[in-house]
Amino acid sequence: MKNLLKLEGFGLLIFFSTLYFNTFNGSWLLYLCLFFVPDITFLLYMVSSKIGGYFYNFLHHQGLLVLIFIIGMYYKNDTLLKIGLIFLSHSSFDRLLGYGLKYPDSFFNTHLGWIGKGEKGK
Repeated sequence: MKNLLKLEGFGLLIFFSTLYFNTFNGSWLLYLCLFFVPDITFLLYMVSSKIGGYFYNFLHHQGLLVLIFIIGMYYKNDTLLKIGLIFLSHSSFDRLLGYGLKYPDSFFNTHLGWIGKGEKGK
């Protein structure tokens, strides 16, 4: 199942990136500048796992990111539309690597299972 989810992440990464570059003429500079912005939420884990997880999930939730994209389309706001696509690409990239939405108890506990050295307390 994990491999299927990673394959899905790869497909969505390609889809959203292709949409960004080919359909909406996105620039590489903007893409590269914004691609890892959602990961700034890692810093909030220094405050607490609960706060870090909340903000990580907020900027990685694909439903919310699709909503940002749709709002950009509706209001013909090119910047918002492209931010939505870049963040969707990033979220898909994370899924490809096996990172999922976080539970509040630990960075390593995700909706896709335990990750890395934090696997169930190891």
